[in-house]
Amino acid sequence: MKKFTSSIIGGIAGAVALNILHQVIKQFDHEAPRVDLVGEEALSKGLSTIGLEPPSGNALFTATLAADLLSNAAYYSLIGFGKKKFLPLAGLVAGLTAGIGTLELTAPLGLSDAPVTRTEKTKLLTVAWYTFGGLVAGTVMSALRKRS
Repeated sequence: MKKFTSSIIGGIAGAVALNILHQVIKQFDHEAPRVDLVGEEALSKGLSTIGLEPPSGNALFTATLAADLLSNAAYYSLIGFGKKKFLPLAGLVAGLTAGIGTLELTAPLGLSDAPVTRTEKTKLLTVAWYTFGGLVAGTVMSALRKRS
């Protein structure tokens, strides 16, 4: 399979895996990261800044989920620029970077970091989930390229 196509598919797979994990676990664990709340805040503030009325309720959740899937898929797709034999490792590094970035950049961007830094467990899970998404993306890309 072509590099571009496998990168896009892998990026989507990583983003979907990350979001499924997040949406399921937050239902059962009160210490689970709530990246969705950070995303809702970012979307609301961003739209307000440019003079648009942000959605609320389910519309805000849906818009945030769509934006999250698109942005994570685009980010994870960049893993595909690596060499085929290193794609899972590149996914691991990209996921770790995204997770640590989520912890470290939320507050400096003017957003509440409480949903991702509440407890040590929350911080660990934030990094672990993004790492999981990156590993899924890199592994899917590698598998698709092996079939070619």
